[in-house]
Amino acid sequence: MIHHVQLACPRGTEEASRAFYVGVLGMTEKRKPAALAARGGCWFTGHGAELHLGVEDDFRPARKAHPGLLRPDLDMLAARLAAAGYPVTWGDDELPGMRRFHSQDTHGNRLEFLAPID
Repeated sequence: MIHHVQLACPRGTEEASRAFYVGVLGMTEKRKPAALAARGGCWFTGHGAELHLGVEDDFRPARKAHPGLLRPDLDMLAARLAAAGYPVTWGDDELPGMRRFHSQDTHGNRLEFLAPID
């Protein structure tokens, strides 16, 4: 089992991260332990996943590597992302039994969202 996935973010962008992960994706911010909070970044949980955003001074967005997040509300999420100005690129039939699309967070990190086909 995986405890969490960590993505990088530029220093000082925690509010933008919160606006995206809480406001757009509907996740909940999780309080970082005091010993780690001083490093910056923020943590989010929801929909069976935990994502940590850690500060990288020499930040470059992850354009290939990405978390694949299961979401039961795939169409609604795609519409919410598109309405907020984020890209939504639906995948072809490469993964049998799954519908999926790629997007990116406010920092340009690639994200994949999937749902099993009923």
